Amino acid sequence: MSKVLPEAPPGLCFHCLQPLPDDGGYQVIIANQQRPVCCYGCQAVAETIAQQNLLHFYQYRDTSNPLAIPLVPEELQQLSAYDDEQLQQQFTRTHDDQSRSMTLSVEGMTCSACAWLIEQHLARIAGVVQAQVNATTERVHITWVPAQVKLSTLLQAIAQLGYRALPFQSATQEQDFKRKRRYFINRLGVAGLATMQVMMIAVALYFGVLSEFDENLKQFMWWISLLFATPVLLYSAQPFYLSALRSIQAQRPNMDVPVSIALLGAYGASAYATITHQGEVYFESVAMFTFFLLVGRYLELLAKQKALSAAANLIKLLPAVADRERADGEIETVPVSQLQPDDVIRVLAGHTLPADGTLLDGTALVNESVLTGESRPVQKHRGETMLAGSINQQQTARLQVTAIQQDTVLASIIALQDLALSRKPKLAQVAERLANQFVVQVLIMAALTFLIWTWIDPAEAFWVTLAVLVATCPCALALAAPTAVTGAIHKLNKSGVLLRNADVLQVLQQVKTVFVDKTGTLTSGEFKLQESYVAPCSPYGSDQLHAITQALEHYSEHPLAQPLRQLTTTKCQVSQVETITGAGLQGIWQNQSVRLGSLAFIQQWHPKYQPHLPQAQVFLASVAGVWAEYQVGDQLRSDAQIGVARLQQAGFKVVMLTGDRLELALPIAQQLGITEVQANCLPADKLAYVSEAQQQHPVMMIGDGINDGPVLAQADISVTFGHAADLARTAADVVLMRNQFSAVLSFVDIAAKSRTILRQNIIWALVYNVGILPVAMFGLVTPYIAAIGMSVSSLIVLLNSLRLYR
Repeated sequence: MSKVLPEAPPGLCFHCLQPLPDDGGYQVIIANQQRPVCCYGCQAVAETIAQQNLLHFYQYRDTSNPLAIPLVPEELQQLSAYDDEQLQQQFTRTHDDQSRSMTLSVEGMTCSACAWLIEQHLARIAGVVQAQVNATTERVHITWVPAQVKLSTLLQAIAQLGYRALPFQSATQEQDFKRKRRYFINRLGVAGLATMQVMMIAVALYFGVLSEFDENLKQFMWWISLLFATPVLLYSAQPFYLSALRSIQAQRPNMDVPVSIALLGAYGASAYATITHQGEVYFESVAMFTFFLLVGRYLELLAKQKALSAAANLIKLLPAVADRERADGEIETVPVSQLQPDDVIRVLAGHTLPADGTLLDGTALVNESVLTGESRPVQKHRGETMLAGSINQQQTARLQVTAIQQDTVLASIIALQDLALSRKPKLAQVAERLANQFVVQVLIMAALTFLIWTWIDPAEAFWVTLAVLVATCPCALALAAPTAVTGAIHKLNKSGVLLRNADVLQVLQQVKTVFVDKTGTLTSGEFKLQESYVAPCSPYGSDQLHAITQALEHYSEHPLAQPLRQLTTTKCQVSQVETITGAGLQGIWQNQSVRLGSLAFIQQWHPKYQPHLPQAQVFLASVAGVWAEYQVGDQLRSDAQIGVARLQQAGFKVVMLTGDRLELALPIAQQLGITEVQANCLPADKLAYVSEAQQQHPVMMIGDGINDGPVLAQADISVTFGHAADLARTAADVVLMRNQFSAVLSFVDIAAKSRTILRQNIIWALVYNVGILPVAMFGLVTPYIAAIGMSVSSLIVLLNSLRLYR
């Protein structure tokens, strides 16, 4: 029934109560009636108020004093508050192109049809770069351009569809979970109590306990059953109706459509039989079916919470306050949200770091297990980065803040998990499409069943059709993929492996070749200067040449640059420094061009030059001659040999791709048992090798350098380390937070296990649904047995997926 709203005085705008223009203004439909409004703005606000079911704003306002009435309800004003810049800094990330991204928590999302509807609606808004919706976690990861669209507009756009979206705050996730759990427990309680009462009556009727009594007593029992079943239908089953309506709105019918039809049909037919005293009643089927469905949804909620709580608990570990140094050296305690980059903070022994920062004094011992899964403490030295969430284990540490809140590495971990959960593997997409198609097929088969049984036995046609709708509901098929993928991501996160693209779980089984970079991947990446050589013909002394090298290396992010930045205390100035990717650096020193880089880079000026140090990797030269050589040493990772051997035992062909010279790469390859080495590779060369191999089969690339970015982006599966260059991390599908090569094995093993469980879930769901269909169509399954079978099928899928959490 429509609400009765007070009319605006004649000649005034229904919304703002100001005079209408001479042409009558605009029209808006409120409570099924056309109302006059003065302008397009009032029309838009009035439509939004109606769409968000805020009609009480009009119902209870005092029209006698128009100037005292707010033009926007408080609920909508609250959404506008999210446009505040300072508030957005707490939950958004700003990118180089000035776009912003964030994660929204959406209430009311129940299935993939909801996700599809929200994605399509947001994608049509100008200024939205990307919107990815995950129905499993009930979150939306959205990227938008603030200059083109406001955040409040996006929140209102989602609200127009009937959902409530707010910025995801992990601190409130536990309260959200408790609220959702109460939501299901209340409905479960009503359905459970009603089912027990109705079943007692049904058993008495079925087994003839009431046969000796008159027909009036039987009718009385039917009315009692109707009384108990009604709150189940109207209250307990409400989530299924809402989900079905939204899926129909999205034109993607989901499994709740046949569920809703079955519930309403069984209840309607039973109520008709009760009122007319003809036919049979199945109130126990309505109550039992609803109860078992709710049990399945409740267990699904618990499974989701178990998967997501681990990552959410990471953020909860961060302290709420920090000790910040003032300019006068005094310490003040401030909320973490007030910290800014370059602030100096102190972290006491045993306390958790509230932000990312650079260690200012001495050394520190920190436990980074919350980030990497590795429990052994890590020694940090002055100038090294310490990450939020780590625990300072010794003396007080002084840090200069480099990143806060959403810009910390810990926040990035949560963002990567959400991103992975929103990207479904191809097999999961296939399962989702099958479930959606199966719903349509079930509806068609149910209609066909009704027609056939109407011809065979009209009295049984309805109940057989009902059993078909219930038994073949593809709940298990819809749960098969999300539960397995969520479990896999949870397991990987516990092992210190972050997934940016869940599709790699399926692609990995097709990979035959694994390309690995040498420096920083197979080796530790902790370089030390072992030997240097200064050419006798150089016009400058060694101290001056070391100063030039040192000055140039400050412009480089290559791992080899680190030990060459501390060669001498002598300072010099270089200008117009240019980075030549995969080769080295070129700049101007005292009006002459100088180069610092690989032998091939130097040989472009001096083609016949041969190094005096056979193992030298870095050379300094001018156009006139080569001035110096540097040999920088690196060590193999302690677990590289075992890791490579395990990959080879698993059937992968391991190929080394390196920019180093062959004489430097070959001894390491031989030590690791790698038979194929491609040396002297520029980024373009690595790209060419990987592209050529991809013509035969998918490949995996493992690298960590800035020059590995293009080839990581090209590979079917790309893996890098948490300490890698930003470009490498951006391009990679998998990020190993544990700085160990063996972490690759954890990824391979868990991916294989998750793929097996995903396949088992889908096979079981398909076998059950296809197998039960003819049995139900032949009338061999009663509605309440069908409800039990459907629920057990879903529970099997959930329990199988939970094996990933062990």
